[in-house]
Amino acid sequence: QVQLVESGGGLVQAGGSLRLSCAASGRTFTIVAMGWFRQAPGKERELVAQFSTTGNINYADSVKGRFTLSRDNAKDTMYLQMNSLKPEDTAVYYCAAYAMQWWWGQGTQVTVSS
Repeated sequence: QVQLVESGGGLVQAGGSLRLSCAASGRTFTIVAMGWFRQAPGKERELVAQFSTTGNINYADSVKGRFTLSRDNAKDTMYLQMNSLKPEDTAVYYCAAYAMQWWWGQGTQVTVSS
């Protein structure tokens, strides 16, 4: 099993920045892909950014140039630096990891005020 714990969400004004963290524990050596998803009220969950199975980083078009995905393997922690935030970035952000199945964190709320 893999456990994921997100932190770093909050309320920020448009144009501001936040950094989300996702700490992984358990059988982390089995993780082959990892990323961030988000779900806004009334919308489906969507991919924000991910490390693919090949190690490439993929970003949703809506966040390219504003968000940066990174990780610290020594700490089993993944980060999402979010800059130039927009009201439409408001959502619950979920950390996810694929290790035989998808494992999800509990989510962290990001609210961007206009």
